[in-house]
Amino acid sequence: MDKDLSPRFGREDVEIIARAPVFQGFFTLLRVRLRHRLYGGGWSEEFERELFVRGAAVGVLLYDPRRQLVGLVEQFRIGALARSGGPWCLELVAGMVEDSESLESVARREVLEEAGIAVDGLHHIRSYMPSPGGSSERIHLFCALVDLQGAEGYFGLDQEHEDIRLRVLPLAAVLEALETGGGEGCAIDNAATIIGLQWLQLHRTELESNH
Repeated sequence: MDKDLSPRFGREDVEIIARAPVFQGFFTLLRVRLRHRLYGGGWSEEFERELFVRGAAVGVLLYDPRRQLVGLVEQFRIGALARSGGPWCLELVAGMVEDSESLESVARREVLEEAGIAVDGLHHIRSYMPSPGGSSERIHLFCALVDLQGAEGYFGLDQEHEDIRLRVLPLAAVLEALETGGGEGCAIDNAATIIGLQWLQLHRTELESNH
């Protein structure tokens, strides 16, 4: 049994033949012509794929270990227009990483903009690619231990058309929804929030004892 999780091939086993923008707006879409090595030997034929180009993003789970409260943001999401529960989603605080910014500084900036809270310490959860079949985006998740008493309110930047509601919820209720929910009607149905909450389930005892 192979215990090595590393893929057989790497970047050097892909040949990019052409790369051209199909669309450039709020996001960028590229058409890429390429070929790559095959498991059976040799190279594939040339073929095309569209690539949705997004840079790195940061997501922050807000947790109050003293009161066992979770802070999530509720806001309109264009990708959820057809969702049966409607396009307002419960999510982690999140934002895109700009050039030369550290992940930690982005996390602190976004928590201040979207929740009005100044954050000191951050616990790194993990990073992952949400949809590598067609998108270049990588998300970096953190947990911030904060005081959420009386923290609910409305936030966001007008110039970015943000209308954000900070929700403060009992951890027990959030975890119950995570376990019993699912499907398009569930309020918590995006990967970053689910991963962050599952991490909290595993590490909450440690976080609460050290706080």
